[in-house]
Amino acid sequence: MGKELFYKNEISLKKENHENYEKFSGEYMNFLDYAKTERRSVKFLKDLLSSNGFVDLEKAERENIQTDKYYITRDDKVLVAFNLTDNIEDGFNMIAAHVDSPRLDFKPNPIEEKEEIALIKTHYYGGIKKYQWLNIPLAIVGTVIMNDGSKKEIECGLDDNDPVFVVSDLLPHLDNRKGEVSKVFLGKNLQAIASSLPICNEDDQNDKEDLVKANLLKIVNEKYGLKEEDFIKSEFQMVPTFKSKFVGFDKGLIGAYGHDDRVCSYTAIKALTDSQKLKKSASVLLFDKEEIGSEGISGAKSEFWAHAFERVLYLKGIKDPVFKTHLIFDKSDMLSGDVCAAVNPLYSDVHDPTNSPRVHYGIGICKYTGARGKSGTNDASAELIGKIVNLFNKYNVGWQITILGEVDQGGGGTVAKFFSEKGVNVIDAGTPTIGMHSPYELISKIDLYETYNAYKCFLENND
Repeated sequence: MGKELFYKNEISLKKENHENYEKFSGEYMNFLDYAKTERRSVKFLKDLLSSNGFVDLEKAERENIQTDKYYITRDDKVLVAFNLTDNIEDGFNMIAAHVDSPRLDFKPNPIEEKEEIALIKTHYYGGIKKYQWLNIPLAIVGTVIMNDGSKKEIECGLDDNDPVFVVSDLLPHLDNRKGEVSKVFLGKNLQAIASSLPICNEDDQNDKEDLVKANLLKIVNEKYGLKEEDFIKSEFQMVPTFKSKFVGFDKGLIGAYGHDDRVCSYTAIKALTDSQKLKKSASVLLFDKEEIGSEGISGAKSEFWAHAFERVLYLKGIKDPVFKTHLIFDKSDMLSGDVCAAVNPLYSDVHDPTNSPRVHYGIGICKYTGARGKSGTNDASAELIGKIVNLFNKYNVGWQITILGEVDQGGGGTVAKFFSEKGVNVIDAGTPTIGMHSPYELISKIDLYETYNAYKCFLENND
């Protein structure tokens, strides 16, 4: 009798969903292989919204287009989408996630020749283990503003016929470095090999210096029309070229770059486009810059997303939209969609076994993130947790409770607290991930589908 009262954390495998697991995983993996950067993620998801009847809000404002489905972007890095009901002033069901991932960014003036090798100097973005980015194939993806003000998108390394780029490490035979990993592997040494052959032009060879750099710039100019100064007017990223793959003989896991946090972004948009008969208006908000604290104009700290709500209310003829927006936030609930740290069987000691997510057990509900004494966390209320747990139980959504590791082990944060500061009732809920922030993270295809189910259930049925 007593054990019937236990909280049961069970594998969320449902036989009737087998075909759904496979189909949804394939669609998601196609997205990931394209969405290597935040700009490419937003482009893919914006196109998905358009194909499902969502209208660009700026176009709707110009042409006074009245519909229930809008989206708006900012600098191709932020995406806010709406599916409205008649009772718009009663609040929203909202999902927020982020589309940026740890990577290597070009320095503003990145090209340097050393020992007759042309290198690209980088500055790592987000929390990474630097050694994981050594000796792996990298692609270059970027955006350049040309002299005439036009925007040029450039990529090299994603196509199978493209060359790739490598940050080369020291061979073990000569490596006598000792000490802490953070002091052995330095950020300033994350420089990728970009070219190795000198320029063949005889006139240029009269100058014996930087012949390899000259050849690199010649190639880049002929192929992309760029000069060295153009790198200063650009955003270039180096990302792993790895394709997403099923992991294990049973194909139970998906290995890929960028699960954090494109898995929550993709499932949230899919849930929004697939939702039917909404009880409340719904919105999905996708941000950049989460991995560096949500700073800047494309981060969750920006006012862009709140202004988007005001613009929608104004377009729908609601008087005093600025004031009404604040009232609406007070009546709104949000799932902050970010991945959670699944138990890694090799390092289980850093987790609390009764409060840590496991692969295949469903979406992870995280009451609080933060560090040490819950510093920097949203810390969701009992009322909201009860509401979400009861909802998921009612509609048979696979879920599990989670925290971010054992107490004093480490910590981290999500965008949740920025929305709670605006009056939105918010809790973190996302996909368990092994190897978070590495160039090749792992998630469960079951948890992927349950994340989608959870988001769709929340948008459709949250009373």
